[in-house]
Amino acid sequence: MVKKKYKAVIYIVLSAFCFALMGLFVTKSGDLPTMQKVFFRNLFALFIAIGSLKKSGTKFEIGDKKNHAVLFVRAFGGTIGMIGNFYALGKMNLSDALMLNKMSPFFVIVFSYIFLKEKLTRFQLLTVLGAFGGSLFIIKPSFSNVDLFPAICGFLGGMGAGLAYTCVRYLGQHGVKGPVIVAYFSGFSCLFTLPFLIFQFKPMTLAQFLCLLGAGISAAGGQFSITAAYSHAPAKEISVYDYSQLIFTTILGMIFLHQFPDKWSFVGYIIIITMAVLVFIYNNFLHKASDAENKTA
Repeated sequence: MVKKKYKAVIYIVLSAFCFALMGLFVTKSGDLPTMQKVFFRNLFALFIAIGSLKKSGTKFEIGDKKNHAVLFVRAFGGTIGMIGNFYALGKMNLSDALMLNKMSPFFVIVFSYIFLKEKLTRFQLLTVLGAFGGSLFIIKPSFSNVDLFPAICGFLGGMGAGLAYTCVRYLGQHGVKGPVIVAYFSGFSCLFTLPFLIFQFKPMTLAQFLCLLGAGISAAGGQFSITAAYSHAPAKEISVYDYSQLIFTTILGMIFLHQFPDKWSFVGYIIIITMAVLVFIYNNFLHKASDAENKTA
């Protein structure tokens, strides 16, 4: 069980890096229509997912009818989440858009509590809220300077992503393989955005095409990683580690966008890392000790 948690943490940190890289590529792709960005990002990811299925010899099996319904909700929620996130990335400051997308771990916990009946202690909730507070020091969102509609889209994007990740957790528990989930989602997103692409297609430069290719490859890595993460451990125990994406984004911004964090960003780093360590200690030591005391009482 402990080894599964370690693997889940590694997977979710890896997914955070991949998605940070994806955000950089999407931003670098310029003023292309949002639906065009979403389509090509998922088209490349679809080819990677299909290749993974063939290479591993995994059959495209979903299971019972409930799995089909949950997989559809995962694909729909993930697609809406991505559209909202990409639109926000194109209209808002990169850090503000990321801040709104980072609402997804909160929705993961809420949806996991509602739909998956996973228990949530006050301590775990407080550490997630603490991590969110730390992220504010890094992002320093200035919503007063942003149009309301892009901000709402970004917020809904975080909600859609949270719903999608909750479904991933359920599907992983019920035997649906990660490559199947990724392939279904990527194919669904391509079909969903295809009509918009036909009527709103904008010619791309080679640089823009390569950026979208990079976004698709890094997104596929993020999807495979986060699917594996939520299949190995409950959302409440690992979602806080998703905030490492803020750190990766800052580093990538320094290197490629020449954006340098100030002292308040470093305060945010310390808070987030502290919350992550507290969650780790609680889940692996304090919570176990409490359970042992209750059993012997």
